[in-house]
Amino acid sequence: MKPEIDSLAALEKWLLKPQHVAFQALDLTTHEAALLQLDLRGCIFVGCNLTPALAAHAASFECLIVPRFHGMPFNAFRAALYTPEELFAGFDPEQPESYSRTLDSVVYRYFKDQQDHSIEDALARRIHDFSIVDALEDQMAAWSGRGVVAIMGGHSAVRGDDAYGQIAMLTRQLARDGFFVVTGGGPGIMEAANLGVFMAGHPDEALTSAITELATAPKYDHPRWLSAAFRVRRLFPSSGRYHSLGIPTWFYGHELPNAFATNIAKYFENSVREEGLLAMASHGVVFAQGNAGTIQEIFQDACQNYYKTYNDSSSPMILYGRRYWTEDKQVYPLLMTLAGEKGFSHLVLVSDSIEEIAEFVRNPPPR
Repeated sequence: MKPEIDSLAALEKWLLKPQHVAFQALDLTTHEAALLQLDLRGCIFVGCNLTPALAAHAASFECLIVPRFHGMPFNAFRAALYTPEELFAGFDPEQPESYSRTLDSVVYRYFKDQQDHSIEDALARRIHDFSIVDALEDQMAAWSGRGVVAIMGGHSAVRGDDAYGQIAMLTRQLARDGFFVVTGGGPGIMEAANLGVFMAGHPDEALTSAITELATAPKYDHPRWLSAAFRVRRLFPSSGRYHSLGIPTWFYGHELPNAFATNIAKYFENSVREEGLLAMASHGVVFAQGNAGTIQEIFQDACQNYYKTYNDSSSPMILYGRRYWTEDKQVYPLLMTLAGEKGFSHLVLVSDSIEEIAEFVRNPPPR
């Protein structure tokens, strides 16, 4: 792959020793004079701002140039992941209706209102999702720590419920142990998991206080759900030591992304999000209570393990809630049948204990 130049600092370093590269989402007009002196053969310009002279110069070397899209409420050629501060810019916790002015809301309305998506719309969304994948790959090496653990579960889990608190305590411990936690980035169990990491730098009792505050708006359809999260962020500022990732989608845009993930890899296409989230979980996936979506994710993960799709190996699968997964949903028996056929049953755990789950993540059976 060609090296990528996606910052002005990287561009200035590249100018000292030019080579074939891909320029991504940069304003190159400030460096026009230097670039016009170079042989740009083999270079690619994706979503960059070029002067007519620089565009003509690049075209003379048959460079691939993918121009920016205009009239879209989002930048298709992102070089970095989102943050809560960016997606929720303009939100006033004292005026919950102000969410409608945020980037997250504006992009969701655009996506929902496009009944007949044009080719330009479809192409912009796909390039956007590719840009998010690319930015995520660039970041994961710096974040991985002892390994990546994904937390999956239902969006309807209520703030203050036992499962919500237990998952937050689990991820707080995993973060302190050096693991990097990723979630689907939405409400419910996903929020609990990102919250646990967010609070890892605070005393243990602070998590209880945070959940109590959040429980004043218990579910994501409460009008002050996001306001409560911002109050907690203000009361307990992030220490900056612990990081987590949320991976939501505008396909399910009626579910707001939670405000506790450090970074947010938000996609349009849900299939890209699901496959990538499970694939990056090198040290296992914890499945808390959930319904059709979570069950789909369990067997999608089982499929990756069954066929050893990634790195020719299987990874731990942990079902939190013995009765829920063995009796209420009866997922565990079928999962163990599949695991037994392909020799990864020793990597499957069903448990009601977050201490046992944390130890299983720290010291999983040999693969």
